[in-house]
Amino acid sequence: MMALTRSFKDTVKARVTRDPVFKQALLTEGVNALLEGDVDTGKAVLRDYINATVGFETLSIFTGTPTKSLMRMFGPRGNPNATNLFAVIGFLQRSSGVTLEVHAA
Repeated sequence: MMALTRSFKDTVKARVTRDPVFKQALLTEGVNALLEGDVDTGKAVLRDYINATVGFETLSIFTGTPTKSLMRMFGPRGNPNATNLFAVIGFLQRSSGVTLEVHAA
């Protein structure tokens, strides 16, 4: 087995930094997973997005939610309430310049 030379977190951050399409796709995928009812995947993808972009400390300042609470919310056992979740998604959209829309399929 071959050892990884970079952590997954660093790899995602590097890709987000150099590839705006990937950055937008990561945010979109996280929200889509939540909307499809796959909460665990949605939280994991959004956690990766947050770590690669604004970070939990900055997110805490702009949402008014403590950093540790945000980290727990998006952790494997976290259970974000709708108010906190939509505050986070709203800030992530504003900070990225991406506006997500829901369309019926």
